[in-house]
Amino acid sequence: MSKTIFLAGATGAIGQVLTPLLIENGWKVYGTTRSKDKIALLQELGAEPVVIDVYEAGRLKDILIEIKPDVVINQLTDLPYALNADEMPAALVRNAKLRTEGTKNLVEAALSAGSKRIIAQSISFVYDEGPIPHLEEDPLLPLSHPVYGETAEGVRNLERQVLESGMEGIVLRYGLLYGPKTGFDAPIAPASVHVEAAAKAAEIAVRKGETGIYNVAEADDSLSCEKAIKAFDWNANWRVTQ
Repeated sequence: MSKTIFLAGATGAIGQVLTPLLIENGWKVYGTTRSKDKIALLQELGAEPVVIDVYEAGRLKDILIEIKPDVVINQLTDLPYALNADEMPAALVRNAKLRTEGTKNLVEAALSAGSKRIIAQSISFVYDEGPIPHLEEDPLLPLSHPVYGETAEGVRNLERQVLESGMEGIVLRYGLLYGPKTGFDAPIAPASVHVEAAAKAAEIAVRKGETGIYNVAEADDSLSCEKAIKAFDWNANWRVTQ
């Protein structure tokens, strides 16, 4: 293995924690941004900056073929800071498109580059009504749901593409993020997850875990995270400073 990772979304809240963790473990990280203004941030984190929009499918494929990453990580989102309510309706539409089309482009590029493993961010708070705590095999909200139907459909699409990619596909269903750079200092919903613990789960998933879906949150009566705890030896209380 060349120990090379392509991290899409390296300047996001999770990406900024994840990048140094990967580098500390000996990985060379190519981190993406859509803005040249964030090149310096990526360099400070220790990553090789890649200015690319995931919708540039042809150029994305060329870049990955040149880099030949062993692992591709998708931490892309298109949501407003602190989930600003006024901006959320439009953001949910953009985010669903990103999960569908952006994932498609990343998967195709990774396959062309010969990548072995792909890890993707998903969410654990679009489960349909039913017995709790929710397990990974439980159904998600239907497309007909008036608010989050399109979001759940985007999640289903992303997860299916990752799991059926032919690579070792791992889906991390994160709880609602809180902590530095998320806009939330504390949990605001059940089964939330601190951004640093979320990043740690992705770092572990680079080297452990079988193809599948994993709930990654602070487990409570609504959600079970036993699968991730057992597969990754993951601890929701993990923090960078410990």
